[in-house]
Amino acid sequence: MKAILLAAWRYRFFIISSIKTELRTKFIRSRLGGLWMILNPLAQVLIFAFVLSAVLSAKLPGIDNQYAYAIYLMAGILGWSLFSEIVNRCLTLFIDNGNILKKLAFPKIALPLIVTGSALVNNLLLFVAILAIFGVLGHTPSTALIWLPVLMVVTIALAIGLGLGFGVLNVFMRDIGQVVPVVMQFLFWFTPVVYMVNIIPEKYRGWLVLNPLIPIVTGYQDVLLYNRAPNWAGLGEVAIVAVVLLVFSLLIFRKASPEMVDQL
Repeated sequence: MKAILLAAWRYRFFIISSIKTELRTKFIRSRLGGLWMILNPLAQVLIFAFVLSAVLSAKLPGIDNQYAYAIYLMAGILGWSLFSEIVNRCLTLFIDNGNILKKLAFPKIALPLIVTGSALVNNLLLFVAILAIFGVLGHTPSTALIWLPVLMVVTIALAIGLGLGFGVLNVFMRDIGQVVPVVMQFLFWFTPVVYMVNIIPEKYRGWLVLNPLIPIVTGYQDVLLYNRAPNWAGLGEVAIVAVVLLVFSLLIFRKASPEMVDQL
């Protein structure tokens, strides 16, 4: 474990340079550049907001704003997009970079760190765009924004813990790459991003404790929509789960790392 962390630190400039190169490449090859990083999640928000607010006439209790659902959705999407981008990209990370791993000598742990850095920049751009839209909609977040970095750290730790483990397993069992996207779709709809937890029947709410994303997404909604601190009890439990998964994935990564190149 220590060797992995030291290798990542020694190659920190390579990791930072790779993140810059990846982002620069996206900007150069597209006329809209970085706008594409935020247009897709924002388009998703607009669709859900229209269906729920205009068509179904859904309302948010305690929020006096005709655009409350759009604000609610953007808050949830911000947390979900960071998590899903890291997991989905880590899933095929080693397979996609098989040729590089065979030709260049560098620590393999650099690859998930590059993905995480790129995803974090994308998420920060989305956050800036969301704040601008909040201003247009007449919603001003409060000082509760100071808790957002904590939420992001927990989200990243959970995403890497899952994504790195799946990415390593996918090298040896390619079915993992087919199963995880399906699981991610179910996870999205079992997370209160487009609906509120209180609309779920009481007899099913006990199952919600199995979804570690719920304290994270509701934490984003607490901070950005309700202007209050997250539920620290629930978030603390998720943080513990995230650390355990991260350590477990790093152990799997260290053990499987010598054989990965041969499999690729």
